[in-house]
Amino acid sequence: MISDNIGIVITFALYLVFMLAIGLYFYKRTKDLSDYVLGGRGLNSWVTALSSQASDMSGWLLLGLPGFAYLSGMEAIWIAIGLGIGTYLNWKIIAKRLRTYTEIAGDSITLSMYFENRFRDKSKVLRTVSAVVILIFFLIYTSSGFVAGGKLFNTVFGMPYLMALTIGAIVIISYTFLGGFMAVSWTDFFQGGIMFFAIILVPTAAVIKLGGTGVALSEIKAVNPELLKPLTSNKGALLGFIPILSSLAWGLGYFGQPHILARFMAITSADKIKKSRKIAMVWVSISLVMSVIIGIVGRIYLTENLQGPDSETVFMLMVDKIFPTAIAGILLAAILAAIMSTADSQLLVIASAFTEDFYKALIRKNAKDKELVWVSRATVIVVAIIAYILALDPNNSVLDLVAYAWAGFGAAFGPVVILSLFWKRMTKNGAIAGMVLGGVTVIIWKQLQGGIFNLYEIVPGFILSVLGIVIFSLIDKEPSKEIIEEFNKVGKG
Repeated sequence: MISDNIGIVITFALYLVFMLAIGLYFYKRTKDLSDYVLGGRGLNSWVTALSSQASDMSGWLLLGLPGFAYLSGMEAIWIAIGLGIGTYLNWKIIAKRLRTYTEIAGDSITLSMYFENRFRDKSKVLRTVSAVVILIFFLIYTSSGFVAGGKLFNTVFGMPYLMALTIGAIVIISYTFLGGFMAVSWTDFFQGGIMFFAIILVPTAAVIKLGGTGVALSEIKAVNPELLKPLTSNKGALLGFIPILSSLAWGLGYFGQPHILARFMAITSADKIKKSRKIAMVWVSISLVMSVIIGIVGRIYLTENLQGPDSETVFMLMVDKIFPTAIAGILLAAILAAIMSTADSQLLVIASAFTEDFYKALIRKNAKDKELVWVSRATVIVVAIIAYILALDPNNSVLDLVAYAWAGFGAAFGPVVILSLFWKRMTKNGAIAGMVLGGVTVIIWKQLQGGIFNLYEIVPGFILSVLGIVIFSLIDKEPSKEIIEEFNKVGKG
């Protein structure tokens, strides 16, 4: 247990009350489904940037990535580089065009709705397939957030993992249930700020306490010089092509993450994307580098010998050893912020997918907005319960769960999003083939071990998805004149 001090308890309590207050505020302002799932396209540049990055990075930025760096050293920098490149390309290439296209294509408020409207799919097959992908992989993703929350409360307060898991889940469910997209986005905005402050302060303070950068580097070399070499493992062996490619391939995942793409769709104007991109890139570049530094410095700052999933507590343990209670409470709340900022976004995307793509599309086509909002809220609770059950094993690795879900979305949706925005010859059947091939490849590849199968599953999934889209589109009849005209209209916007 990190602390029995009442100060940390009070800090956590105040933070949680603040998050719930935001949920209550937007509960009163939510009038229809568009408000609940996309905030009426009313996000400003700062909220778009920070909420997208906070929901992107999640608890793994302060738990999973530092834990990997603690065990593997500078090998972790390849993940950071891949994510940095992916973030930039997503903002530069996808964001503005997606914002424009989703509005022109029937004012689509979810990714599934965009796919249906983009390809004029009256059969509902495309929307249904995309909703199934969202439900499967977001259940895994959301459970990773609950696991991170359980580890946080367990380590900080010494409470049993089950109780810790339950408390974290209840808080996340509460404000997502109440306020919807605007509550999620504004809480993510504040949480992104807290995460940024914490991830800079902790490694900086640790290095200063060790006696400066030179002393810290000397001590790391004394422990294991391989920790400072990006091209070798912590045992001195050259990493090889597959491990480096697997780490860099994390960047491919960005193009298919519904909770990140939703922020692009929700900004007030496509013209504000450029400002948001600059803010986001500063945030993510500094945060990723500092996350890796936390893990490596933790090897020499902590006396504990952390193994396996326990390595993901390195940030928490460093905070406890470095800072007085008042500051420690705020910094530990940053982990909760990281966890909540992603889990809430994921719950909301699942809720919107079920409501729009199953309930309204297949069950109650004439359902009123008020009814749809409450169906979305009920879905938040049901899905959270399932994710909670998946998270019950305390030996789950946050990084492993995130990696699996990230690959699933990146392979199933990434190629479909990219080609749907930039290739007018793409068809509905091509989109369906891409989703199915990408998602199924990730699931199957994940079960195989050894040799080429050690390659991160997003790589083969992404490649096969692209091939499926191209092949099935080319053998299909050409898109209608209406679809081509709409595509050209987006290009002129």
